[in-house]
Amino acid sequence: MFSFLYNRAVLAASALILVTGLLMFGASRPEVIPGGQPLAALPSELGSYRLVQEGVVDQETRDVLRADDLLNRFYGNDHGAANLFVAEFRSQRNGKTPHSPKNCLPGSGWVPLDSREVTIETGMGPIQTNRYVVANGDNRSLVLYWYQSRNRSVASEYLAKYWVVVDAMRLNRTDTSLIRVVVPIANRDDATAEKTAEDFVRSFYPLLRGILPS
Repeated sequence: MFSFLYNRAVLAASALILVTGLLMFGASRPEVIPGGQPLAALPSELGSYRLVQEGVVDQETRDVLRADDLLNRFYGNDHGAANLFVAEFRSQRNGKTPHSPKNCLPGSGWVPLDSREVTIETGMGPIQTNRYVVANGDNRSLVLYWYQSRNRSVASEYLAKYWVVVDAMRLNRTDTSLIRVVVPIANRDDATAEKTAEDFVRSFYPLLRGILPS
């Protein structure tokens, strides 16, 4: 009889109510905006991976995302290549919030074929990530993404919004970052692409954690 509680529409509405409450609560006091290094401080060498190309984020995309800082880079080694995209938000109280890749990818022509959550051991503890296999024509890619707030890594969009409210009440902070990794899938070998993506995450995660606000 309580199955309606797990309906996505209900969860989304609940999250909206919580965020609205947060905005009303936070309007009465100044927010703590954390400092931190620019994302560009991430090294060009990440373990065995080397920077291949700085990606371009056009102004239209920047206007839609409204992130405080963006990173879009392509790295590679002898075994594969990966794209790293990070959108950092120092505050979410003025309508700025991460856009879920699962909503953006279809708009770019990519169709999800498979999705689930996976746990990755990073050397700094395990993190929960969303794993997607997407296709655009004959091209296939593996996508990992999650939300990072200090030492907390969250896969679920709804849980991420919940923690925004909790952090605002406890710490007077709403900062978070969306982290996304994309690895091309060659010869429909999803397993190899997933191994490359997870290996790449382990190569940059401790360094990125040192750059993002703590």
